Amino acid sequence: MRQHPEGPRGPAEVVDGNAIAGSLRALLETDATVVVVECAHCGASAPMATAVVEVDERAAIVRCRGCTRTLFTVLRHDERVELRIAAVASLSTPPA
Repeated sequence: MRQHPEGPRGPAEVVDGNAIAGSLRALLETDATVVVVECAHCGASAPMATAVVEVDERAAIVRCRGCTRTLFTVLRHDERVELRIAAVASLSTPPA
């Protein structure tokens, strides 16, 4: 098992993406409207449902209600959905 030489809390193990599947499941299986989005530009933090969205047939541009910066863009093409993250500092499940 490899270790990253120095992390903020000492050496960290280096593993593949399977290691975070459980953590991401908690976030991705949550109702998207209640996921808390933090803007990397102004620091505002609010549920996704309160964001401002510009939408057309192919894209949805999600903007911070506080500063109007683009948080992320959802694109639909070739029957696929693509997420392009811009100014998202964090996504988190709502407080219990």
